Amino acid sequence: MSNESTFNEPRIALNRIYTKRGDGGETTLVGGQTVPKDALRIESYGTVDELNAAVGMACVSAGERAETARLAAILKRVQHELFNLGSILATLPEDVHPKQPRVTDADIEQLEREMDEMNETLPALRSFVLPGGCRLNAELHLARTVCRRAERVAVALARQEEVPAEAIRYLNRLSDALFVQSRWAAQVLGEKEVLWEPNAAAGGTQR
Repeated sequence: MSNESTFNEPRIALNRIYTKRGDGGETTLVGGQTVPKDALRIESYGTVDELNAAVGMACVSAGERAETARLAAILKRVQHELFNLGSILATLPEDVHPKQPRVTDADIEQLEREMDEMNETLPALRSFVLPGGCRLNAELHLARTVCRRAERVAVALARQEEVPAEAIRYLNRLSDALFVQSRWAAQVLGEKEVLWEPNAAAGGTQR
């Protein structure tokens, strides 16, 4: 890793979890500004936090099987990258420190390399797929949908305030990566993907 992408280790001490300062519906950004908890910037990094939790669930499942250990390592790295992304989204542009953690083009390129490598082993899709087939596949699809929502919120925030372009690119690429990973996980675990069958609905015609 180059010096340009090496960030300072965090120096924090969480000795007390509740402060009661947020009881009035407000919270504090990294730069010290007080904002409403329903502000779009809070919604943005809050959704990234939710995404991190969803990725964490998939990471635990991937770590339970030797066949998906490689994926577990990728997802653990993604969790760190998402925390870096949340750090930037929780900071107004004028308060961002040069050494503050953030997602970078190198993070995006790594997602692309891993996605391309996994996708090369997968059969071509002839239908839309449904989440399921195995737990890990479903968890990755859940993470994918939360990622898409995080991307939508970040795009909405970017219309009002400055958001680093790589932040939105990262979320866009990560959602694609999670989709490929869901297919790859099903394949290496020997599970069939669940394909969309329009006529399988209660109101459809069974064939």
